Amino acid sequence: MTELTLREASAKTSARLEWMLVGLGILALLVAPFLIYPIFLMKMLCFALFACAFNLLLGYTGLLSFGHATFFGGAAYFTAHAVKVWGWPPEAGILLGMAGAALLGLVMGFFAIRRQGIYFAMITLALSQMFFFFCVQSPFTQGEDGIQGVPRGMLLGVLDLNVSLNMYYFVLAVFLIGVFAIWRIVNSPFGMILRSIRENENRAISLGYSVANYKLGAFVMSAALAGLAGSLKAIVFQFATLTDVTWQMSGEVILMTLLGGIGTMVGPIIGASLVIGLENTLATSGFPVTIATGLIFMVCVLIFRRGIVGEFYARIFKRAGKD
Repeated sequence: MTELTLREASAKTSARLEWMLVGLGILALLVAPFLIYPIFLMKMLCFALFACAFNLLLGYTGLLSFGHATFFGGAAYFTAHAVKVWGWPPEAGILLGMAGAALLGLVMGFFAIRRQGIYFAMITLALSQMFFFFCVQSPFTQGEDGIQGVPRGMLLGVLDLNVSLNMYYFVLAVFLIGVFAIWRIVNSPFGMILRSIRENENRAISLGYSVANYKLGAFVMSAALAGLAGSLKAIVFQFATLTDVTWQMSGEVILMTLLGGIGTMVGPIIGASLVIGLENTLATSGFPVTIATGLIFMVCVLIFRRGIVGEFYARIFKRAGKD
């Protein structure tokens, strides 16, 4: 009985903390473009959404993918091509990129979910590399030059996205919708089953759940949301390049999620902000960014075993338990 009470108190504390952090975060983001360079903020939001999408798969389903750059970069290519070559409006291009990423996720997930653990991770990496070489050779991606000069256009034919503030608040709105969608998935009956698969897959199978279908569903959803982030990035920066589909990009999103804290809603956002902030700060310093992020990752692994946000929650729960 006491243990149940402690768990309920921990859950309530977690919920209050998350809602408080969300409220403060939204308020800060609304004011931020007047204080910080909007392009940097938009890049941070795109990668934060990418990390949240990845966390849906790793943190809540327990599947480690080394191929999420396929969905991020693939959607960027689809959106950039549709908007620049076909003349589609930005909202249609973004939806196409998201749909293309979901389709890639369906194909990759169909093969990957047949294996578990490191074998699952290696299959996603292998398929991701296949897609990378396809992008190198395919004419529509324009090879190593990438698709450049992508027009931002008019949102719904009304809002000029070439104005930085308009573009920023559009990206912020899409980011909030994407994070809300992830929150809704995680807190739905579908999300509860995903957590049960993560905790004990054999028990989930014994209860009669089609684990393979649930894994594939989570994989496709994660891919679609990662594609949404990639599509936004293509519109913001007006190009799509091979950098977005490399294995290093997959490694970077894993780093962001682990730094912030897997299995938390706020953690990937904090992790992405930290990594992007470091890259921006050290870009002109001459100090290698990879060394700096590697050192910070080592410190976090040694001190914050659950990630920054995960460790913060754990300490709050410990205090709540003592009280």
